[in-house]
Amino acid sequence: MKLWVNGELRDADAATISVLDHGLTVGDGVFETLKTVRGRPFALDLHLDRLVRSARGLGLPDPDLDEVRRACAAVVEANPVELGRLRVTYTGGLSPLGSDRGDAGPSLVVALGEVAPRPDTTAVVTVPWTRNERGALTGLKTTSYAENVVALAHAHRQGASEALFANTAGRLCEGTGSNVFVVLDGRIHTPPLASGCLAGITRHLVIEWTGAQETDLPLDVLRTADEIFLTSTLRDVQAVHRVDDREPASAPGPVTAKAMRVFAERAALL
Repeated sequence: MKLWVNGELRDADAATISVLDHGLTVGDGVFETLKTVRGRPFALDLHLDRLVRSARGLGLPDPDLDEVRRACAAVVEANPVELGRLRVTYTGGLSPLGSDRGDAGPSLVVALGEVAPRPDTTAVVTVPWTRNERGALTGLKTTSYAENVVALAHAHRQGASEALFANTAGRLCEGTGSNVFVVLDGRIHTPPLASGCLAGITRHLVIEWTGAQETDLPLDVLRTADEIFLTSTLRDVQAVHRVDDREPASAPGPVTAKAMRVFAERAALL
């Protein structure tokens, strides 16, 4: 495997950054995960736009998008896979210990790993922890991901692939790495960005392509919705067949199945 690290392509065993990089010591960094299909990154422009928004939200300098594009192209070419997870990580760079940033400049790392196609349906669980819809990092895709690690491990122990959060107001928010949609009386709904959820790229496309509505929803809508599905870069549109101890009537239901089909057809043209 070859990775891009701060301006050059390196073998995996030589692809290193300093142990004093701010992304490691305090989680001061942002990232994007892109799907690659037969060597082609999906929705690259949308992901890079969000990378810039996240960097600005942390107060990092804007990433050099020309370099990021070169890095992505080099890594994809050097690691041919049928279906891949392309990870772009941009951090505060070499810094003193503590929260203050140094002046060495940011670090950029791009890596690619092969992944298997996701199943059409999955199980999810709700968790007792909440998203803070008013926090300093709300809406930013940062490397401060430990909260998600804890929640996802909790889900895995219960035989689920994803954990779903409410926000501090008890409203439905998002998963650890996905957005959530529900079907009510034949209409598709998803929590608004004001709930604290990430502005997912796949979420954006599904709203645009299916006419889904952004709706403030209580967490317990998961117990009454006719259908539930998740969206993310690697899940695309994935039906939910179990939430905690509840199994929706069918998975994928007819509305979800149509959304899956529409997304696959439109994504192939993007």
